[in-house]
Amino acid sequence: MTASVLDGKAIALDLRAQYREQVAALSARGRRPGLAVVLVGDNAASQVYVRNKVAACEAAGILSENIVLPAATAQAELIARIEALNADPRIHGILVQLPLPPHIDEAAVLATVAARKDVDGFHLDNVGALALGKPRFVPCTPKGVMVMLQTAGIDPRGREAVVLGRSNIVGKPMASLLLAADATVTICHSRTADLGYHTRRADILVAAIGRPSMIKADMVKPGAVVIDVGINRIADGSLCGDVDFAAVREVASWITPVPGGVGPMTIAMLLANTIEAAGRDA
Repeated sequence: MTASVLDGKAIALDLRAQYREQVAALSARGRRPGLAVVLVGDNAASQVYVRNKVAACEAAGILSENIVLPAATAQAELIARIEALNADPRIHGILVQLPLPPHIDEAAVLATVAARKDVDGFHLDNVGALALGKPRFVPCTPKGVMVMLQTAGIDPRGREAVVLGRSNIVGKPMASLLLAADATVTICHSRTADLGYHTRRADILVAAIGRPSMIKADMVKPGAVVIDVGINRIADGSLCGDVDFAAVREVASWITPVPGGVGPMTIAMLLANTIEAAGRDA
C-alpha cells in the first residue's frame, strides 16, 4: 500500500480563491476584513511566518496591519498596543506572533486580545467555548486539519484517533475537534508509556511533537490516516515533519507532506477566521 497524499497546498489555494470572493462581497458592503499581526523581536522563523501571513491577507484583499516591535518592548507597551487594536474598527482580527520574548507574560498578552477579535482562538473565552462544543474561533492549525479530513472524505466518526502532543495551540484543541466529530480520542505526550502501543491503534494519527521523523512505519496501523503537523529544520537545512514520510507512506492510506501539508492550511484558516470575524460585525 502506498498512501495518497493530502495536498494542503492545493486545498488551501482553492479555499483562498473562495475567500477573495467573500472579502470582495464584505468590502462592497463597507466591511473590508482587517487583520493586525503583532511581532515582538527578531526571531527568524517568526519573521517568515508573519511575512507569509501578511502576503496571504493582501492576496485575499484583507486589510493587513503589520506591527513590528523591538525585543526589548515592555509588556505594558505591548498590551497598550493590543488594547488600541481592540478599539480600532478597521481591525477585526488580532494575531500576536508567538513565541514572545521571555520577559513578557504570554498568558497576560493573549488575554488582552478581545475575544471577538481572537482569530487565533487562544483567548480563554474561545478555549472554553471549544471545550464546551460551542466554538467561536478555533485555533487555525487544528481547524485546518479538520478541513483537510473533510475534503478527503475522511469521517472521524467511530474511529480511533490518537493525537501526539498536548499543546494549547495544536494538541488539546485538535483532540476537542476530533471528539466533537465523534472519534474516540487518545492524547499522548512525553510521559506516555509505550507510545507505539497507542499509535498502532490509531485510525487517524495526528503528530504534533516537534521531533524530526520520530514516527516510524512500525508505529503506524496499516491503512491509517497520518497527519503530520510537525515542521523541523534538520542539519542539512531542509525541512521535515515528525513523521518518517517515505517509510510511513508505504503503510498509511493517507498522509500529509512537510512542507506543503498542514502549513498552508493554517494560513488559510487564519483568513477564514478573520473573514468570519468581519462578517459577524457586519
